[in-house]
Amino acid sequence: MSLLWRSSRILISLTFCASLLLTSCAAPYSTPVSTQTPSISLVNTLYSTYRGHHNAISAVAWSPDGKRIASASYDKTVQVWNAATGHLFLTYRGHSNWVMAVAWSPDGKHIASASFDKTVQVWDATTGKRLLTYRGHSDTVAAVAWSPDGSRIASASYDKTVQVWSVGDAFTGNALMTYRGHSDGVTAVAWSPDGIALASAGIDGTVQIWNAATGSSLLTYRGHLGNVAAVAWSPDGKQIASAGFDKTVQVWNAVTGKIAWAYCCLGWVNGITWSPDGKYVASANSNRTVQIWESMTDHPVLTYRDYKSEVLTVAWSPDGLRIASGDDDGMVHISQSPT
Repeated sequence: MSLLWRSSRILISLTFCASLLLTSCAAPYSTPVSTQTPSISLVNTLYSTYRGHHNAISAVAWSPDGKRIASASYDKTVQVWNAATGHLFLTYRGHSNWVMAVAWSPDGKHIASASFDKTVQVWDATTGKRLLTYRGHSDTVAAVAWSPDGSRIASASYDKTVQVWSVGDAFTGNALMTYRGHSDGVTAVAWSPDGIALASAGIDGTVQIWNAATGSSLLTYRGHLGNVAAVAWSPDGKQIASAGFDKTVQVWNAVTGKIAWAYCCLGWVNGITWSPDGKYVASANSNRTVQIWESMTDHPVLTYRDYKSEVLTVAWSPDGLRIASGDDDGMVHISQSPT
């Protein structure tokens, strides 16, 4: 199953790459795509490398206090470990298939993990005790995000829906609403910093912004060619960064959809993250790099090249000093930040 899934993913990506070769890289955009060369290329800049998994790393997430990292893997586990020393605190084995996404609750007490097994599971971040299994989806759950107030979870699935459900002290998992605006599988979801809206991205090539309580559509962004793999709000909630298999990172206005800049990467983009101060955007790329740009100018700042395989996920630490990234070889790298 793993080989078939990855082969299909590569075939889709090659199709997108071919389409880009037939046109200008900047063709879909209203502003020019940057072609600048990064000013610094860093090698051997790692603080540490975590090697506890034995399959690809699908997602990494920092605890709110920045002391721990939860890493999700195709080895069917989530591992929680010390971000400074790599000491393993616990291994969660509740899923029966690949773990696709992981998210901490805002208070740092709980973790939600989403899986190819069609479930989202909520569990204690210290003991690993399972508190809730959400079974509302009919296909792989590709992304999960906790609301800023900790009361709700949004989960995105290949079943073409995003579902918002309650958590609360009782861990009931009651479904609140289902968003059905996408015409194909949904690959990413993110809450606005104020908790009012959600941004979801999908295989249909769109990023859609909608009201988290009512499901009413606020904006549909169509700047990408093909699968949009990642979406993230800026810390101030004014902009959104999105990226995908068209090899671009695009930053645009969250209200109007007007593009600020688009950067053409050397490989397809699997993940993106904003620095906590909003000054930078980083991407995880298929060409074995993590690239960082200034968020306001698209000026390239750094390119990390310490990876031996495709980088699948990236996350900035809460203090803005470190970047965690996971690769296809099952390793998580902790690197220094330009901030």
